[in-house]
Amino acid sequence: MKNISYLLGLTCLLGVLLYACNESNLDLTPGTLTEGGFFQDETQIDLAVLGTYAKLTDFYWYRGNDFVHDMRHLPGDDLTTLGDYPFETFGPLQPGTDDIGYFYQAAYEMVNRANTALQGIETAEEGTYQTEGLQDTHRGEALFLRAYAYFNLWNYFGTAPLITERIQGGDELNNPNSQGNQLLDQAIEDFTEATGLLPESWDETNRGRVTANAARGFLGKALVFRATVNDAPADYTSAITAFDQIEGRALADHFKFNFSPEHENNIESLFEFQAGQSPTNDNVWLPNDFDAAVGSMSAYWGFFDGNFSLFGQLLFIPSPKLIETFEEDDPRVDFTFNPADTTMTKYVFNDLKSNTGVGSLNNPRILRYADVLLLKAEALVASGGSTTEAIELVNQIRTRARNSTDSTASVVPANYDINQTDRDTIMEWIMNERFLELVGEEAHRWFDLRRWHLGGRIDLVNWDFSSARSDFAFDVDTHLYFPIPSNEVDLNPNIVQNPGY
Repeated sequence: MKNISYLLGLTCLLGVLLYACNESNLDLTPGTLTEGGFFQDETQIDLAVLGTYAKLTDFYWYRGNDFVHDMRHLPGDDLTTLGDYPFETFGPLQPGTDDIGYFYQAAYEMVNRANTALQGIETAEEGTYQTEGLQDTHRGEALFLRAYAYFNLWNYFGTAPLITERIQGGDELNNPNSQGNQLLDQAIEDFTEATGLLPESWDETNRGRVTANAARGFLGKALVFRATVNDAPADYTSAITAFDQIEGRALADHFKFNFSPEHENNIESLFEFQAGQSPTNDNVWLPNDFDAAVGSMSAYWGFFDGNFSLFGQLLFIPSPKLIETFEEDDPRVDFTFNPADTTMTKYVFNDLKSNTGVGSLNNPRILRYADVLLLKAEALVASGGSTTEAIELVNQIRTRARNSTDSTASVVPANYDINQTDRDTIMEWIMNERFLELVGEEAHRWFDLRRWHLGGRIDLVNWDFSSARSDFAFDVDTHLYFPIPSNEVDLNPNIVQNPGY
């Protein structure tokens, strides 16, 4: 009996060993989807592209102590605060500042996702795409989003690694700093290609995805920025061409429509973040990826309206300079800040809250036509173009402003004299209008001040930043560029820290 049991056991053992050694039995299908089985059809590639869009969430959503709102809104002279934020006082700004590391990481995650999507798009086998033109559209979207990341990285850091291929090995991790304006150059190259690949519009289901108009607008903007710092008339001319190719866009009838949840994706909008409820009831105090692949898609404006989730942190408020620059009866005032208590009203005068109570479902307008018109006016003046046309563009903004009233028509802001020919005067008008029209939006003011200083148009050495803090200290030799996060410098021996940090 024992011998039979022994033989049976030995037979079973040999059977197991023979089965295990058969290579065909080792080639098993994974229980979950892996990259090896991905990028097999256009739907999967679409998901990869949408995953790149999802990184926009990190620039708008408030996650516990993770936010970049102070980094985007406080460095300029349009908003200020009594709160202890390093981007308001500048002195405490260091490579270990959490918000800098958070933004830098999110931007490069977007770059990496874009590069991964581009690789899948470019290597797609014949038959992968069934929808005509979709492969080009996907490539245009990935290029646009990569360009958007590099445009922002250049504006904040000046230099950072330039990565245009997907990183697939450890030997590719230690990329050196970019040189000069390489980040901005790459953004311009990507935006340029995207203009010829993206559709003019999307259906309602895909509302918010980038269009050719968005690429043209950002291309023109990036060209104006490069022209400013390089004193390059050809870039101004190319920017005007890009702006002129924008079709079907105009100023909204009312200034407030650009900040109201009832008027999202309106005729003035070229690109905006699509805020909305989370796909699940995620815990808003934890990172978005903890609960869902994308996480909450809500924007957050608590720094304007004082939501309880700020835990006592002080609000962002209009600077004394901004309050003094606005004419008293300019209708934009009420939809920018409250004159009675000087709290911000932009985006929160008629807000729509998420089901968590701490998020806003109001879309941030990333690029709108008013910005484009003012940039085109600037390009015309700086490049020797028509001063009359430039003034008329500014007057479009001012005309819409004084008509943006819910009661008696306003007489201010009045139109500027189109017969003015002094270019310095007209440029002052344009710079002033950007200050008033774009306050508290998308880091416009800081980006403008920085590029105008680099181009010699203004001098930030003795600039009035109109800070509410008594400990404000701006060093132009250091703070014109934010520090590269300390962990990036520590991990990458080829990274050189920005001067002064």
